[in-house]
Amino acid sequence: MKNRVLALAGVMQGLRLARDCARDGSADEADLSASLASIFRIDADSVEAVYGSASLMRTGLETLLQQIAGGTQRDRSLGKMASTVLQIERQLQARPDLMKVLHDGIVEASRQREHFGVSHGNVIARLGDIYANSVSVLPLRVLVQGNPHQLQQEAIVAKIRACLLASVRSAVLWRQLRGSYWDFVLRRRALQNAAQHWLES
Repeated sequence: MKNRVLALAGVMQGLRLARDCARDGSADEADLSASLASIFRIDADSVEAVYGSASLMRTGLETLLQQIAGGTQRDRSLGKMASTVLQIERQLQARPDLMKVLHDGIVEASRQREHFGVSHGNVIARLGDIYANSVSVLPLRVLVQGNPHQLQQEAIVAKIRACLLASVRSAVLWRQLRGSYWDFVLRRRALQNAAQHWLES
C-alpha cells in the first residue's frame, strides 16, 4: 500500500500542476521538474526512485490526503480528473500501438532532456507532442479547466499536456503495483495512513 500511495501522489501532483498551468500559466518549478523527471525513469530500482525522492511528491501527497479526507477539503474537479486518468491508463493498456508510441517518444525525448534539462521548453514541447499523439488519440479526455487566455498559448498547452503525461505515467505505475478501484472503496484508511507516513518521514 505504501508504494501504491506514492504512485497515486504522482497522479495527483501531475494534475495539480496541469491545472495550475491552465489557470495561471505557470506552476511550482520544483514540483514540475520532479513530475516530468518521473516520465523518463522507466526502469527505476524502486517506486521512490521513480520520483527521485518521496519528499518531491509532497504536493501530490497533500492533495491525495485532501481527496481521501472528503468534505470541504475535497476538490471535486481534481477527483474527476484523477478518475479519468485511471480510466485512460486502462484504455492505453488495451492499445499496444499507442503504448509503443509512448515508449518510443519518451526514449527519443530522453536525449533532449540530457542535453537541455527536464524543464526546458524544447523538452516540454516534445512531451506535449507525445501526449497528443498517444493519450489524446483515445476517446476519453482529461478536461482541464482554466483561463482561456492561458489555454490559447501553445507553450502553456504543451506544459499542461506534459504534466498530464506525468500523471498517466504514475497511473501506469499504480496499476503495476496492483492498484485498483477497490483501494478507494475498501482500503481508504490504509491509503490515508500510508500518505501520512510518507509526509511525516
